[in-house]
Amino acid sequence: MGGFFGAVSKKDCVFDLFFGIDYHSHLGTRRGGMVVLNENGFDRAIHNIENAPFRTKFAADFEKMKGSMGIGCISDYEPQPLLVRSHHGTYAITTVGKINNVEEIVSKLFACGRSHFLEMSGGDINPTELVASIINQKDNLIEGIQYVHELIDGSITLLLLNENGIYVARDKYGRTPAIIGSRGKNDYCVTFESFAYLNLGYKEYKELGPGEICLVNPDGVKTLVNPGNKMRICTFLWVYYGYPTSSYEGLSVEKMRYNCGKYMARRDTVKPDSVAGVPDSGTAHAVGYANESGIPFERPFIKYTPTWLRSFMPTRQEKRNLIARMKLIPVHDLINGKSLMLIDDSIVRGTQMRETTEFLYNSGAKEVHIRSACPPLLYGCKYLNFSRTNSELELITRKTILRLEGNCDRETLDSYVNPDSDKYKTMVEEIRKELHFTSLQFNRLDDMKKACEIDEDKLCTYCWDGKE
Repeated sequence: MGGFFGAVSKKDCVFDLFFGIDYHSHLGTRRGGMVVLNENGFDRAIHNIENAPFRTKFAADFEKMKGSMGIGCISDYEPQPLLVRSHHGTYAITTVGKINNVEEIVSKLFACGRSHFLEMSGGDINPTELVASIINQKDNLIEGIQYVHELIDGSITLLLLNENGIYVARDKYGRTPAIIGSRGKNDYCVTFESFAYLNLGYKEYKELGPGEICLVNPDGVKTLVNPGNKMRICTFLWVYYGYPTSSYEGLSVEKMRYNCGKYMARRDTVKPDSVAGVPDSGTAHAVGYANESGIPFERPFIKYTPTWLRSFMPTRQEKRNLIARMKLIPVHDLINGKSLMLIDDSIVRGTQMRETTEFLYNSGAKEVHIRSACPPLLYGCKYLNFSRTNSELELITRKTILRLEGNCDRETLDSYVNPDSDKYKTMVEEIRKELHFTSLQFNRLDDMKKACEIDEDKLCTYCWDGKE
């Protein structure tokens, strides 16, 4: 995954740019980058942030960089922003999204005379470089960006900076957000997360619609391509990835999570001694559940945050699990002899939740009831680099269905989507037994959609129901 931030001003914008990018650190763990444009041209810095936060790695750059316009990003994959010299002139570009048909596009570009791409380690092509190459096939930037939306299978939201300002283009179907903020008449910012500009003094100017393209500079905001009518924003943004203070399409992440907890509580019959959320993204779901059910919310374990910041930083799963265990410190008098309800945002492989449950049992818990704030994940995301698993066969649902059915073809998977079906109930019970939970329930897809408080036709739910 990843996030971006850009700022323009008649004065220096580096302070806003630096802190605006830093506010996206929850969306990526590998690379950070920022680039500014001044009278001497572009000044860029990219650093590895796997072992240190963005602010630490970019402190020296922050002190020396100057410029009135800039863009930057936090990335979980490729180094960016990139500087590109083309017939459009020189520009900087950063992207968020996923491209599924890379080889097809590369072959098409080679056939059009593209001579080479720089390979990253592992032999992959930098997706942001590929996007720039697609843009450069057209006579102007706007046609080029529209060509990106036309050509790729997946999604791309991007920022592009040149002497005209920042071009911001939301994905064709609005799967990820793009928001413009304003502070007075000459200061504007563009951001993935809506909260990132609040403490910098900006207020919301507009949220781009699907496929919309705007040009932002100190003179104002100009819409270059009007938004399309079809939206498929990723529902998992609210459930897990978004920061609690962010809002998408008018609904905050925190409120949506309260809603999920509320709807889960209304369908539940278990009466535990307390309700707890898996820190951090499960907490708001648990608060919503506790408020609706009247069962007290407690924190039977606390996440140690001063040094253990990210459980998903290492590439090896066993290391991620180790760090996840080391971060959680028990509060024994809230666990010993208690019946606990534990709510997490999702269950992917199930290994971390199983270990958390064993941790609670070993700390004296009498019962551990597990609730997932989203439905069972049946498909890996094909539109965004969200997945915390490398293969769909690593999903606990897929492994369970394969064991029950002998295959995981589309028709078989479809038969496990309906939460009222016997097959669905059998799958959930098999997962419960494998992971040693006292009881297990998933949020229903219809309730999760309702929790988003927008037209359900605007929501992407592919990872739960396979519908494109």
